[in-house]
Amino acid sequence: MNETADRTRRDEIECWLTDMDGVLVHENQAIPGAAELLQHWRETETPYLVLTNNSIFTARDLSARLAASGIDVPEDRIWTSALATAAFLAQQQPGGSAFVLGEAGILTALHDAGYVMTESDPDFVVVGETRHYSFDAITKAIRLINAGARFISTNPDATGPSTEGPLPATGAINALITKATGKEPYIVGKPNPMMFRSALNKIGAHSHNTGMIGDRMDTDVVAGMEAGLHTVLVMTGISDRAEIERFPFRPDEVLGSVAELLDA
Repeated sequence: MNETADRTRRDEIECWLTDMDGVLVHENQAIPGAAELLQHWRETETPYLVLTNNSIFTARDLSARLAASGIDVPEDRIWTSALATAAFLAQQQPGGSAFVLGEAGILTALHDAGYVMTESDPDFVVVGETRHYSFDAITKAIRLINAGARFISTNPDATGPSTEGPLPATGAINALITKATGKEPYIVGKPNPMMFRSALNKIGAHSHNTGMIGDRMDTDVVAGMEAGLHTVLVMTGISDRAEIERFPFRPDEVLGSVAELLDA
């Protein structure tokens, strides 16, 4: 089911970025071909990173979760929106302070970047993903932003999946805070190409010889395209033909799954 607008460019790809959910795993089950493709990259010493907008978990947590699905990804090969956000803030204001709505992923990343967590006059309010948003914490975030703290968010995803159905996620909380403050957050995760650029820096890659594999047109493909990467959309996640047609841009390639990359 290989479709391509620029198949020849794939031959020039020396490094890969890949989304996690919908590309490597689906509902905690490994997608056929994913483990083998990662093994191939290791054997050929191909630089790669697994990207995710999930800011709840640390890279170590995600590595363990992938291992339980039969996929071997060392934690240093995982780049989350939390890590990208911490890297961005460390560049913007080294040794700064933040009030954080989030869990271990974003809290650990900010601590490791030299940030102090505080409720008193922070430089930034950072909204990450959590399953335990509290009214008191959201109220505190609103008041701190009104008092001058800069508003940052790890990602724009309005909902997240669960076995019972969609859950409100970071983007929904962003919207609530924006409505109360009149301030829009600066979002570091996908579809901001900033996340891809920081990932490229981490593995010493360049956009002209790097490919991005994703399952979403509105995050993976558009951000990869804007970052100058070769984009590959796989049909093992949320996208289908109708979804592709909704957008005025196209990925460089459309594949059934990552197994087709391995076959090639």
